[in-house]
Amino acid sequence: MYTTKNLTEKWKLFLVILFPILVTQVGLYSMNFFDTVMSGRAGANDLAGVAIGSSLWTPVFTGLNGILLALSPIVAQLMGAGERDKVGKTVLQGIYLAIALAIGVFILGFILLDPILNSMDLDSEVRHIAKYYLVAISAGIVPLFVFNIIRCFIDALGQTRVSMFIILLTLPINIVFNYLFIFGKFGFPELGGIGAGVASAITYFMCTLIGMIVLLKIHPFSTFSIFKWVKPSMAAWWEQLRIGIPIGFAIFFETSIFAAVTLFMSSYDTTTIAAHQAAMNFQSMLYMVPLSISMALTICIGFEVGGHRYKDAKQYSWIGISAAVLLALGGGAIMYIFDYQIASLYSNNPEVIQATTHFLVYAIFFQLSDAFGAPIQGSLRGYKDVNITSIMAFISYWIVGLPFGYYMANYTDFGPYGYWIGLIGGLAAGAITLLFRLRYLQKKTVTHAKPSTL
Repeated sequence: MYTTKNLTEKWKLFLVILFPILVTQVGLYSMNFFDTVMSGRAGANDLAGVAIGSSLWTPVFTGLNGILLALSPIVAQLMGAGERDKVGKTVLQGIYLAIALAIGVFILGFILLDPILNSMDLDSEVRHIAKYYLVAISAGIVPLFVFNIIRCFIDALGQTRVSMFIILLTLPINIVFNYLFIFGKFGFPELGGIGAGVASAITYFMCTLIGMIVLLKIHPFSTFSIFKWVKPSMAAWWEQLRIGIPIGFAIFFETSIFAAVTLFMSSYDTTTIAAHQAAMNFQSMLYMVPLSISMALTICIGFEVGGHRYKDAKQYSWIGISAAVLLALGGGAIMYIFDYQIASLYSNNPEVIQATTHFLVYAIFFQLSDAFGAPIQGSLRGYKDVNITSIMAFISYWIVGLPFGYYMANYTDFGPYGYWIGLIGGLAAGAITLLFRLRYLQKKTVTHAKPSTL
C-alpha cells in the first residue's frame, strides 16, 4: 500500500489490489462450486446432501471467519500509521485465536450435528451424505482457519497476488481429489458427495502448508518474524475479538439466512432442493465479485484512515461501489442469457434444469442488492465501524427478509421462490441502511481530514 495523489492513481491501486483478491475468492469458492457440480453428477441425492451440509457449514465458517477478518483492518491501520514493529506479534496472536476458534467449532459440531440433522425432514440417504460430508470437512477446520489469518496478513500488506498464487496452486488439488473420492477412480473409494468433503479437507491442509512456507521464506513477509514465539495473550485476542465479533455476527446474520432458507427447502422434494442449491451455488460464485471489492476496500480505506486521510478514504468507497454495480449488471446479463447452460452444469435431469432456470431469474436481483451492500460493509470495516453494522444486518435479514420470504412462500402462489423474494428484500434493506451509516461516518470524519492529496 502507498499514498495516492489523484483519482486515477486510486483507481490503478484499487484494481491492482482487487484483481488478485477476486481471483483468490473465485478460487476458494470454486472448491465449493466443484464440490456441488461434481456431486450433482454423482446423483440428485448427493447434490441434495452436499446442499444441506453446506447450508449448515457455510454460516458457521463465514461467521467465525468474519472474526478473523478483523486482522486486515488492524494490520492495514498499523502499517498506515507507521507502526510496523507491532504487526508480527499481532498476526501470531491471530493464529492462536484461529486455532482456539477451530477447536471450539469441532467440539460443538461433534455434540450438535446429529440432533440438528435428525430434526430435519430428510430422506435417509440425503441425511447420511450431509452428515459425513461435514464429518470429512471437519478434519480441515484448524488449517482452514489458520490459512485465513495468513491470508488476511498477506492481503493487508497489499500483496494480494501472493494469496492468489497460493489458491491457484491448490485449486487443481481440490478438483483431482474430488474426482478420485466422489467417483472412486484409480482405486480410491467411491464416496459420492462425502468425497467432496474429504477433498476439501486435504486442500485446506495444502493451502496452510504453502502459506506458512511463504511467511517463513519470502520477502517481505519473512521480515515480520511471524513465528517468533510469544505466549498467547488474552488482551491481544480481545483487540481482535472486539472488532471481529461484530463483523462475524454481521456475516453470520447474512449467510445464516441463506442456510435457513435451504433448511426450509427441505420440506420440498429432492428436485426443488437440488435446483435451489444449484442456482444458489452459481449466484454465490458471482457474489465473489462484490465480496472481493469489499475486501479490497477494507484494505484501502483502513490504510487511509490509519494515516488520517479521510477524504481519500471516502473516494475509495465510491470507487468500490461504482465498480461493483457495473460488474453486477454484467453478471445479471450472463444469468439471463445463459440460464439453461448454467443449469445444465449442475445436472442432466430435465426437471432439475427447468427449476434451476426459474431460480436464476431471482438470482439476478441478488446481484444488484449485493453490489451495493457488500462494498459498503467493506468500507465500514476499513473505518473499524462494526457494531451498528451487525445490528443493522440482523434487522435487515432476520426481521425483514426471512419473515417476508416465509410469508411469500407459504401464503402466496410463489411457493419455494417466495423465499428468494424475501432474501432479495432483506439484502436491499441491509444495503440501504448501511449506506446511511457510511454517509454519516464520512461526514463525521471528513471534517478532521488532513489537507486533500488531490
